[in-house]
Amino acid sequence: MGLLDGKNALVFGVANKRSIAWGITEAFLREGATVGLSYVGEALEKRVFPLAEENGIDFVEKCDVTSDAEIEALFGKVGDRFGKLDILIHAIAFAPGDELGGRFRDISRDGFRLALDISAYSLIPLAKHAAELMTEGGSIMALTYYASEKVMPRYNVMAIAKSALENIVRYLAADLGPQGVRVNSLSPGPIRTLAAAGVPGFRVMLHYAEKVSPTRGLATQEDVGNVAVFLASDWGRQVTGETIYIDGGYHVLGLTVTEEELSEG
Repeated sequence: MGLLDGKNALVFGVANKRSIAWGITEAFLREGATVGLSYVGEALEKRVFPLAEENGIDFVEKCDVTSDAEIEALFGKVGDRFGKLDILIHAIAFAPGDELGGRFRDISRDGFRLALDISAYSLIPLAKHAAELMTEGGSIMALTYYASEKVMPRYNVMAIAKSALENIVRYLAADLGPQGVRVNSLSPGPIRTLAAAGVPGFRVMLHYAEKVSPTRGLATQEDVGNVAVFLASDWGRQVTGETIYIDGGYHVLGLTVTEEELSEG
């Protein structure tokens, strides 16, 4: 018996087998869920379809989340295929490359608008349509990052998008809670993914997080997937509106130096 037996999940944001969304997908499959995937762009299509085929996933649909028409059409297909939906994963984020790095004050209006639209606002229409299919309650999760709360070098416009995303999660939790739909965000520490590679200085961030985090370790895709299973299962039925950190405790630190470095001083 799996924790998610009989549940249907729709996952947005799988880019390749190293993506966090794929780690969540694998955990859902392991626990008995039926999973559908949505992707955007031909480049990702070439990566996502083979993964789906290898793992027995027969629902893979393209959707541009900046288009209300495409979102509506996608959820029509979800309803036809699954009947009901129990789980939605929002692992979508995008910002133009020149909006990451450089001076924060140089963020462009168009770059800001695009990053907020794709990375934050998109959760609202996805949750709206998903909730209509969550006739037996459900769980919605979005991926965020600690830069939503504290300044992280070069994260710039994406930090603002993640702040907006977390607030949207709270408002959706209050809005959808009465019908039994829970909404939470997952905040992993740095993980080697295709998306993370676009953040200038990411490898330095990765090394530093591992060095100073209380667990002296980094979260993996599997770690995130296991937490997602908990929140998607009946075990998490009273958890909503939260940001769940999966970062080895990094977010609790006030001074990010090791005990060894303090001793040397």
